[in-house]
Amino acid sequence: MESAILISESKTDLSLLLTLAKKLGIGIHRLTTEEIEDMSLINAMKTGRTGEYIDADKYLKKLRRK
Repeated sequence: MESAILISESKTDLSLLLTLAKKLGIGIHRLTTEEIEDMSLINAMKTGRTGEYIDADKYLKKLRRK
């Protein structure tokens, strides 16, 4: 299975692409704003995850100094 996410400022252009996809027999799913935000949050968490242990007290002390 292959997937693609299309982002457009134009509803007309996006509708044209979705109509073409339907005619080609490609399944489509429109993402809600909430789904897009969830995907972005998951991506940010995966990117930020290092697997290293961080001492919360030391981290908070560093933040308070700044």
